[in-house]
Amino acid sequence: MKVYLVGGAVRDSLLGLPAGDRDYVVVGETPEAMLAAGFKAVGKDFPVFLHPDSGEEYALARTERKSGRGYRGFVVDADPSVTLDEDLGRRDFTINAIARDESDGRLVDPYGGARDLEAKVLRHVGPAFVEDPLRVLRAGRFMARFAEHGFTVAPETMALMRQMAESGELSDLVAERVWQELRRALSCARPSAFLRTLHDAGALAVVLPEVDALYGVPQRAEFHPEVDTGIHTEMVVDMAAQLAPGDDLIGFAALTHDLGKALTPADILPRHLNHERAGLEPLAGLCARLKIPTEHRLLAEAVCREHLNVHRFNELRARTVFELIARCDGFRNPKRIEQMALVCEADKRGRLGLQDGDYPQGPALCAALAAALKVRASDLPAGLEGPAVGEAMRRARIAAIATRRGESNESSESS
Repeated sequence: MKVYLVGGAVRDSLLGLPAGDRDYVVVGETPEAMLAAGFKAVGKDFPVFLHPDSGEEYALARTERKSGRGYRGFVVDADPSVTLDEDLGRRDFTINAIARDESDGRLVDPYGGARDLEAKVLRHVGPAFVEDPLRVLRAGRFMARFAEHGFTVAPETMALMRQMAESGELSDLVAERVWQELRRALSCARPSAFLRTLHDAGALAVVLPEVDALYGVPQRAEFHPEVDTGIHTEMVVDMAAQLAPGDDLIGFAALTHDLGKALTPADILPRHLNHERAGLEPLAGLCARLKIPTEHRLLAEAVCREHLNVHRFNELRARTVFELIARCDGFRNPKRIEQMALVCEADKRGRLGLQDGDYPQGPALCAALAAALKVRASDLPAGLEGPAVGEAMRRARIAAIATRRGESNESSESS
């Protein structure tokens, strides 16, 4: 059995990065031979097997031929005559088309992947790249991971990506696959590279039109020295990745917090009155279209609606703080308030020249919630029943917030 380690494990080892899952290609074998050797078949679309001891994936060498639209429109050939070079040739980027012989450690690199790794270039393997629209999103996701290492997209690859975006095939991508790539990109160190790569290729307007619409929309320079809302969004998602590494929940809320600015009437620009409310409708459309998980949607809605209130937290009275927390379901889900505070910090620091600024509003919001949560039913007057219990709890929590903030009881109920 001729076995080769392929893909990301080889790429990352050559880059000196921690390797993830190890995938193998087996050349010259049949499914029957794999089963006879003790492997367990798991592949539906093509022959993939699990090693009987390690549980790692071993796939038979295969080729793919385009047979229809979309990323599923392929005919797979896993005949034993398929060579390693042919298998590597169906892959997306040269840096992913490198194999290592398991018997002697020799690299097999027919498409110059090692050279592109050294040059830090993301380059497609061949003309068949255009046959799979998902590869455009994968290019963005790889840039989100590798941009911090100095990688760029080869001009000829970007040209093909533009061609694919113009062809209309990106519209055939199913929601789950788009979300999978977006989610993984938001978990990377530089999510902005995902947005910028897709925007430059004309693909962001297809898969995330609500975000693409932010590019070119001006903001007031005294609050946003970067001016362009698209650039601001890039800075915010990168700051979110810095504050909460690997957290796509925080990243998604950061990505969508300013969607309403794309809807601002031209005659009032660069001001954005009520953009936080206006953003809820496009956010709802995006979440429905991509089948965004409920937890992500609820946090994104809270941040979109409330981020300006959190920014001006020191101006709010205790009752207003209580109502803000309640609107976000923070008393039942305190974690959401902590997450919202973190995204709001990313928003404030995701601006040109403000990256290293302090954001005391976040800790202050969390401290107010903590004070309110200390109020227990046993602290309330005895004998209360029905709605009176809820009202007494509300007043007690407002008073606790007021005390925590050094606010007088007389003013704590005013907004």
